[in-house]
Amino acid sequence: MSEESVLSEKAKGLYKTLCQSEWNATVTGVIVGFLSVMIMAWWRPWGAVGAIRNWGDWIMYGVASVFGSDAGILALYEEAPRSIFVSSGSVIGLGFVLGAFISACLGKDFALRVPPYREWVKAVIAGILMGIGASLAGGCNVGGFYNAIGNLSASGFAMMFGLVFGVVLGLKLLYVEMEHISWGDGGSKTFSIPTGTLPFIGIAAIVALVAGAYAYAGNEDSDYIASLSGVLVIAAALGYAMQRGRWCMVQGFREPHMTGDCTMAKSVMLSIMVVAVGAAVLKYAVPMRAEGEAVLATAHYVRGTFGWGGVVGGFLFGLGAMFAGGCGSGTLWRVGEGQVKLMMVVPFFAISNSIVTAWFKDNDFEADGVLGSYVYLPDVMGYGPTLLLIGAFLVVWYLVVTWNEDTNKLIVPM
Repeated sequence: MSEESVLSEKAKGLYKTLCQSEWNATVTGVIVGFLSVMIMAWWRPWGAVGAIRNWGDWIMYGVASVFGSDAGILALYEEAPRSIFVSSGSVIGLGFVLGAFISACLGKDFALRVPPYREWVKAVIAGILMGIGASLAGGCNVGGFYNAIGNLSASGFAMMFGLVFGVVLGLKLLYVEMEHISWGDGGSKTFSIPTGTLPFIGIAAIVALVAGAYAYAGNEDSDYIASLSGVLVIAAALGYAMQRGRWCMVQGFREPHMTGDCTMAKSVMLSIMVVAVGAAVLKYAVPMRAEGEAVLATAHYVRGTFGWGGVVGGFLFGLGAMFAGGCGSGTLWRVGEGQVKLMMVVPFFAISNSIVTAWFKDNDFEADGVLGSYVYLPDVMGYGPTLLLIGAFLVVWYLVVTWNEDTNKLIVPM
């Protein structure tokens, strides 16, 4: 075989590994954790619900513009929200979906997949539950759980407690549905794009991503807008990695109780630890760091939901995620690969979260401690003990799910 043939085979192998093969869950978890620290270091932690809520705010603002904003909930939408291309949360969401779309196209996975009729009904219910749950918990599975614990906030533990029970109930209800409900089984369709064209569409999307990043970076009037260039690119990398690894946090809660498999749970644990260590390094107030910057960094994802808000919010979100078939981040990367059911989830998630969050803010529920307490763990016990606490918690979680993998004691019976 000639040297050129060997090089060609190596290039094909590399392309297959990076763009076509499903990535190992553990590797994906580490990559997601690393990118989570990178975007935090660049500017702010990432999340899914910030984008979805911004889109919901625009929907409600449009409704208020048509019907008037004199009374009721529409009175909360008198002013236009920040543009979806300027809101940092929205830019993260757009980049995330674009990254997942690039991955799906390069891997020849993209297709518009229309679900059966019954799944449309479940999508509506799921979106509403996830939106309300994310408002109560101070974020979806990313901001309320993953990045909350990773950013050393006690509220993440409250949401996780609720998530477990929501996922278990959701699993039981899905079993009931499988056994007793047959309505709406038809109607599924798949609209495919010729697989030979998908890689070229993916390349075009990469060009669009680079052009968008340069457009933000070239803004000389606003440092804020210029900084969105890095936010867009890192968010796209997160979407790419999670789609390629089929990495969904709710699966880490569902599979131990459904099949006993704890692969995704262990990956999520490892990823959280990576983020927690990175956050501690970034937030620790070293003498050379400007005091104002340290205070600002400390505030990220420390929400006043360490209490009933986090627990109930996690429960509702977990239940909704089971009906949806994906968590907040899982919903967005599945949108990027063409899952129409998840496209249906997004607007109901967006509207419900927008309304409930606007109502909470208007009544100062979180600020007044109605939903729970603000607990930044390093303020209570210091950075070292906080990391030890998180590490110990993850070790206990690991022992429980691996024990269950061998004993099946926590499997939900059909």
